[in-house]
Amino acid sequence: HVQLVESGGGLVQAGGSLRLPCAASGSILSLHAMGWYPQGPGKQRELAATITSGGTTNYADSVKGRFTISRDNTKNTVYLQMNRLKPEDTAVYYCYARVRKTRYSYDTDAWGQGTQVTVSS
Repeated sequence: HVQLVESGGGLVQAGGSLRLPCAASGSILSLHAMGWYPQGPGKQRELAATITSGGTTNYADSVKGRFTISRDNTKNTVYLQMNRLKPEDTAVYYCYARVRKTRYSYDTDAWGQGTQVTVSS
């Protein structure tokens, strides 16, 4: 069993910053890609940023230049640094990881429970 636990969400004014950590624990042999997927009110979950195990990053156009994804492989943790936040960034932010549990298992997808980010205007 793999758990992803997000934290760091909250209420912030437009223009402010937040940092979201997500720690993975449980039956983990290796973590491949990790990422953050916000789901705004009445919207589908969408990609904000991803990072490979080697550190290659990918960002949605809407967050480029404002958000930075990083990871600490020694701690099985991924971070999302969010700067210059806008009201439209308001969403529940879900952490994602592609996981290999054992050397004999297939890779599987794991999701966190989500953390609420609210940006006031």
